[in-house]
Amino acid sequence: MHVKLEKYQSHLFKNIKEQLSQWFEEDKIDEINNEEVYRFLHSIKGTAGTLQLGGLMQLSDYLLLANNEMEIVNWRKNELRNFLFDLIELTYAYEHFNDVELKTEVDRETAAGLIQIIDDDVSMLIFLKDILEENGWMVITNTDPEKATQQYFDMQPDCLILDVQLPSKTGFQILDDIQQHNEKYFIPKIMISIQNDKESRLKAYKMGADDFIGKPIDVEEFLAKMDRHLQRKRLFDQSVLIDELTQVYNRRFFEDSITRFFQDFKRTKQGFTIAVLDLDRFKCINDTHGHLMGDQVLMEFAKFLKQSIRSSDIVFRYGGEEFVVIFPRASNEDVERLLNQMIQNFSTVLFTSKDQTFSVTFSAGVYTVEEEAVTPESAFKKADGSLYLAKRSGRARAMGAKSSNMLFKKKVLNISIVDDDVIIRTMLTNILESMELDHLDMKVAAYENGGLFLASNQAKENHPHFLILDGIMPDMDGLEVLKTVKQAKNAACFTVLMLTGRKSEEDIARALQLGADDYVTKPFSVQELQRRIERLVKQVK
Repeated sequence: MHVKLEKYQSHLFKNIKEQLSQWFEEDKIDEINNEEVYRFLHSIKGTAGTLQLGGLMQLSDYLLLANNEMEIVNWRKNELRNFLFDLIELTYAYEHFNDVELKTEVDRETAAGLIQIIDDDVSMLIFLKDILEENGWMVITNTDPEKATQQYFDMQPDCLILDVQLPSKTGFQILDDIQQHNEKYFIPKIMISIQNDKESRLKAYKMGADDFIGKPIDVEEFLAKMDRHLQRKRLFDQSVLIDELTQVYNRRFFEDSITRFFQDFKRTKQGFTIAVLDLDRFKCINDTHGHLMGDQVLMEFAKFLKQSIRSSDIVFRYGGEEFVVIFPRASNEDVERLLNQMIQNFSTVLFTSKDQTFSVTFSAGVYTVEEEAVTPESAFKKADGSLYLAKRSGRARAMGAKSSNMLFKKKVLNISIVDDDVIIRTMLTNILESMELDHLDMKVAAYENGGLFLASNQAKENHPHFLILDGIMPDMDGLEVLKTVKQAKNAACFTVLMLTGRKSEEDIARALQLGADDYVTKPFSVQELQRRIERLVKQVK
């Protein structure tokens, strides 16, 4: 007689969840006795084997052996969560194994691009996002033209897919806005439209589109074109050493140069100084005066830097409004003194926008390489740490690494996970707590429902807040929580990632309309979700 095991497998998953919830989410438990952990693993090993969950059985056996070798009496919550993470992840994979079609994994870790889709047809948007992410790319989406344009500038995608027919603003108008800002950048732009006539195609190409794809879309041809466009983008980025906008060296050349400087240092023993510079309140310039004015400030700043330093010094644009200068044979004190004078000089430069005049300052962090044990990564990190100290101390100043040894308060980033599934809460908590973001004090909290989250102090604070929100929950669903958050006084603090069911098209449309910054469909790849979270968290200001 054939026994259907699904019922008993579901019961095992339920028991695992109940135990995890008891250990990790009950406030009265501070530590977990190792005997409980041993019994938990031993039970899973026996039951999983009986229920033909071979991978879960083998992993439990491996953890039992590791547990014996560690000889721990009591576990702290975070230590146990780390120890059991692979088991938690595998349980999630087993539980959702039949929810998704099997597919061939595409490894694009080193070559993956970020693709942005702007389309008010939610069915098409979901379809394109799904097929692109199934092929290994990361995709962000939006239906609102204004928000999508801002998202384009903030996220800096590697490729843009833009529908011609959009509400309030046509795809051609968005393309025109972007082209004014991005005329010196190479970012492939693909127009899609049901209006596939010659006149529309010519207009798109004349306005700067790199491709035009008519609807209905041939999937095989679409994917081949996307692969080709992203290959071209990658090859272009690899071959160009000068930043297109500012005409100083780019980040790639900095990474090559810093390696050479360290090689020379080990050979000659002559030290050099790294300075990391960042324009103060640059986002306010873009928000108040527009991205074109922001570009003008960046170009003038780069020009000012080149005019203010020695011919032997090298300027790089590291990214956004951040620059790096390498000063050969210069001491920490000399560079710090020079940069403070440069900050004062640059503050006298006046910019004019719509009859308004304003000035800009910058902050800098300085580190001198004098010891062979220092690596390029640690040297940059020390200079960057000094920059953040300068920012926290009032901006418009340069600070050396000696000053950065002082204690300073990190900027708080609240991170909240709202999901009724303890497996997902535990996995995401582990991922987020293991992330390292310099100068950010990340406060991670998990809630099993929206009511608990909204009633929490964390939800009311005016700190930057990254919210991971399940779309479907009992009592109060994610859309209600999202609506409440976006109507709150501190709404501007939130960056929201929605977790939603694959077929909930109306929920996705509503989430984007209410202000979600991105969405991920369940069940998800843990590794893919981790990459997406890291990218979004780094955008939180």
